[in-house]
Amino acid sequence: SSLVSKRDEIMRDFKNQKLGILGGMGPQATQILYQWILDRTDASCDQDNIPTVILSDTVMPDRTSAILSGKTDAVFQKMLEDCRTLESCGCSCIAIPCNTSHYFVDDIQKEINIPILHMPRKTVARIREAYPADAKKVAILATDGTLKTGIYSREIEKAGLIPYEPEPEIQKYVMSLIYDEIKKGEKGNRSTFLKIDKAIREAGCDCCILGCTELSVYREYHGLPSFYIDAMEVLAEESI
Repeated sequence: SSLVSKRDEIMRDFKNQKLGILGGMGPQATQILYQWILDRTDASCDQDNIPTVILSDTVMPDRTSAILSGKTDAVFQKMLEDCRTLESCGCSCIAIPCNTSHYFVDDIQKEINIPILHMPRKTVARIREAYPADAKKVAILATDGTLKTGIYSREIEKAGLIPYEPEPEIQKYVMSLIYDEIKKGEKGNRSTFLKIDKAIREAGCDCCILGCTELSVYREYHGLPSFYIDAMEVLAEESI
């Protein structure tokens, strides 16, 4: 009876919790994140699923363009406004399925009272758990904006691992896959990804972070081996 009582207490607390998702960056990634949360939640009826508020802010300015140009205030203010909206809706925490936007997260966190799940930090922590002893070389596939901010490379170094960013010619393929294909509604060219895969494996990397949610979309369509750690999958699991 004590176990039943404890379960009832947990369920009452659970029903008072609410997940906020700040999405729209891009919309397809937001949809897939929510689907992954549903797929991974132990639920046998509607009421077992996590109460969720999804704010898909598709008019958010491009994060990579903002970071590369140095004109970041519009993105910061829009993200802060959206996070405050989710907080006012009674959300208990916020998940943001956009890696590049995490450049702003620590500053936004100072302005709101509920936690934002830090996708890059959580992802690197998972890798550190998988490689507890030796320093390993971790590739980062992400936008130019994410790479410029160093949000992944810094976390990787803090964890005692070695970050690896693709050479400029390979990075062009990464950006093309993200912007010219996935963001335009295509499923992504396998031959383009194979060029990227070949380069990072030849560089001696032990694993690779999919550090852009459009690459998570690519993985959803095509499947990828365990060599690739999907940051958005980590976010889905941490959200639950």
